[in-house]
Amino acid sequence: MTRPKLSLGSWAFSFGPFSQDPWPFSRVLRFIAEAGYDGVEINGFRPHPHPDDFNTAAKCNDLVKEVEGYGLGISGYAPAFGEVPPAQVDSEVYLGVFRKCLAFCDNCGISKLRVDTVNSPGSLPVDEYEARFTRLTKTWYLAAKEAVKAGVQVVWEFEPGFWLNKPSEVKRLVEAVNHENFRLLFDTSHAYMGAVIGARQTGNKELLNRGVAEYGRLLGATIGHLHLIDSDGSLHNDETSIHTAFGHGKINFLDVLTAIKPVISQLPWWCVDFCFNPDTPTAGKNAVPFVRRVMEEVLR
Repeated sequence: MTRPKLSLGSWAFSFGPFSQDPWPFSRVLRFIAEAGYDGVEINGFRPHPHPDDFNTAAKCNDLVKEVEGYGLGISGYAPAFGEVPPAQVDSEVYLGVFRKCLAFCDNCGISKLRVDTVNSPGSLPVDEYEARFTRLTKTWYLAAKEAVKAGVQVVWEFEPGFWLNKPSEVKRLVEAVNHENFRLLFDTSHAYMGAVIGARQTGNKELLNRGVAEYGRLLGATIGHLHLIDSDGSLHNDETSIHTAFGHGKINFLDVLTAIKPVISQLPWWCVDFCFNPDTPTAGKNAVPFVRRVMEEVLR
């Protein structure tokens, strides 16, 4: 069986503890290559590759050559949509930003484009819930439809820090978008905080008895991309999941990954996500043998 390749998200060296002195993208690539990863997942926030800075095929070609020069591939792109919350703005306004990101992916040969709901939990009026939900699903359906032409799959990363973070809401949303080119980005830390802790869920908490493994089975074939990281059950700045070094949290990765083996075994990439972790320079290296051992055990 062909094994998925392993990437590291470059945002680990841009956000949180690195925000005041983010690593240049070239330094990130060098670290990723030396640590033994197969590729990088690109953070679309400056100083890493922003679609407005790489707005031609020639510029993107130079970027790809730089990445390949380190012996790496690109597993996905995670750009900024903060100025165009998809449940609030007109679809065409959102798609205007989306198309720039899509063109970047197309020019760089990237097959996964990450999106999120932007709005924080409880930030939208309760009586507007269904109207906002309908607008969101319409917009993401149109985005997924357009992305087909470029061979790019749209993947939604659900997490405690954003609107629609209960298991039933996540499942309902992907089913409502109802497009084969729209799938879920399953982050193990976010899944733990949603299924086990119920972090930042409005109203009654919605927990799952079997935790992350049950969450994975619930979502099943709607999973289109995987982010791997541990969780200690806490939030970063009371906003979104802490991304704990492997073995220092509470997730049973053998249990979780075995539960979703039929889906994740078919994915071309597994991405390691150390967002907000100050120990990434060390923990990011240690993650490679850990994940590869788990991968071999689960996929044997």
